[in-house]
Amino acid sequence: MTTDFLSLDELKQKIHALIAGLYPDSNPEQLTRACFDAIGPRLNKDVVAPERLWSERDTLLITYGNSLREAGHKPLDTLQNFLHEKLQGTFSAVHILPFFPHSSDDGFAVIDYTQVDPELGDWDDINALAQDFKLMADLVINHVSSQSLWFRNYQYGKDPGRDYFVEAAPNYDLSNVVRPRTSPLLRKTDTADGVKHVWCTFSHDQVDVDFRNEKVLLEYLRIIGRYLDEGAQWIRLDAVAFLWKELGTSCIHLRQTHDVVKLVRLLTEYKNAHALLISETNVPNRENLTYFGNSNEAHIIYNFSLPPLVIHALLAGDCTYLKSWMMSMPPPPVGCAYLNFTASHDGIGLRPAEGLLSEKELGEMLSTLESFGGKISSRTDAEGNAKPYEANISLFDAFKGTLNGTDKWQVERLIMSQAIMLSVEGIPAFYIHTLFATPNDYDKLETTGHNRSINRRNWSLSDLDARLSKPGGPGERVFNELTRLIKIRAAQPAFHPNATQFTLHIRPEIFAFWRQSMRRTQSIFCIFNLSDQAQELSLSDINLISTENWVDLISGQPVDDLYGKMVLQPYQNLWLTNYLGE
Repeated sequence: MTTDFLSLDELKQKIHALIAGLYPDSNPEQLTRACFDAIGPRLNKDVVAPERLWSERDTLLITYGNSLREAGHKPLDTLQNFLHEKLQGTFSAVHILPFFPHSSDDGFAVIDYTQVDPELGDWDDINALAQDFKLMADLVINHVSSQSLWFRNYQYGKDPGRDYFVEAAPNYDLSNVVRPRTSPLLRKTDTADGVKHVWCTFSHDQVDVDFRNEKVLLEYLRIIGRYLDEGAQWIRLDAVAFLWKELGTSCIHLRQTHDVVKLVRLLTEYKNAHALLISETNVPNRENLTYFGNSNEAHIIYNFSLPPLVIHALLAGDCTYLKSWMMSMPPPPVGCAYLNFTASHDGIGLRPAEGLLSEKELGEMLSTLESFGGKISSRTDAEGNAKPYEANISLFDAFKGTLNGTDKWQVERLIMSQAIMLSVEGIPAFYIHTLFATPNDYDKLETTGHNRSINRRNWSLSDLDARLSKPGGPGERVFNELTRLIKIRAAQPAFHPNATQFTLHIRPEIFAFWRQSMRRTQSIFCIFNLSDQAQELSLSDINLISTENWVDLISGQPVDDLYGKMVLQPYQNLWLTNYLGE
């Protein structure tokens, strides 16, 4: 339920109750008023029906502000121009990864949340993008840069920042803490009050803030208010699962973390009824689903299990694990949606595959990805052992071959992975390098020494133009076909993010499911040959209604014999529908 269906008094009561639970020593009435002051004046209070928050026309592009470069131009200008010239009418939303001054992790160690990195552009450039697209901005909410004003003030005992960070004694038992990294959790830091040890979930340049201090909450509400004022409409809560720290616990998914998300949602919707919260929680599937709450936490959650399962299915030529997962996935609650992706600026998360892929299947997949030039990053488990955390590889190179080795079907597998993503219940999100069939960037990997750099290439516009215009080249083939599929999808009501989805059972080589529009005017049978061999399909297996005319949206070919057989070529995609528009 959005705040537009609540009276202001009801909204204040909900916020008051959350604050009383989070900060029992505070004055809830006073802190509630402070929260409203921090988020700032309302921008939009129009009532938005849940089914209108998004539609089949919504597709998200994920990009760094400097993924594209052109001499003499600001990167954000270059991005804006490229979107207009090459992707006009293709994407409705753009996620610009952290565009703030930063000290490491390609933006995720934020020095100043209120400024745009001058190497990228300025707020006017962000505003311009927000005029043309639904803009997603990152709220890096768990940690700040060690070079930030807050952390420098912490070291000198000054405000703001003096009490903004989590301290722990180095001899305290922290073995229960869940970590996504292998670096030591605590950083030894000299301060005006002597040596302290501060909490660093990710790296020692990314120091965790202490949300147990209500002043930290108010700081981040002010930041959200600023982003919304600058035109952002979607707010991505980065690494939010680790937000609240309680010694003696796992410090992940704590009740207080979920309550902070509820609080942020209420205030964000109050500020702008069209604004959406997206949770970024790269964790096992069941844990990830908890961030919907009772339709009162994130509007959208990343479908983190999709990337490893799609990659495994295409490398193995077998949909068994992908199909089992899909059958187990609940429809999102009313007013909520999944964000589907297969590649991102990070690696391919492996924790979301826990309990879904066996150790044997996972090991075979990782060995194959390493043979294709990928790297494997690790985390430390509760016993202190290093465990695979993510695979670092460009999605294009992840499909160089199968578990049996390299072959000639790399482009076809990449396109199929995106066709599956476009078809599955939810909002599709494309990492910009997937559109270009960008290969592994070994030069950047060598320069930075960070595994994730392998999939964070910075294209010069001239080199990219050459790649996309080379007839028959992978860049041209992938870019043209993916943009074509996106535009086809946008006209299909059965691809609404919340339209019905039903898994079909054919055989391991053929992944298939059915989508039906919310008004039941359209059905689409999504069928994918995951193998490098032609596969015969009996149309009786999918039970097409004989009183209607059916056509494949992708090829444009009609289905002439509803009781006959079709031969699917290696890695062929089908969108069989009974609806060609009004």
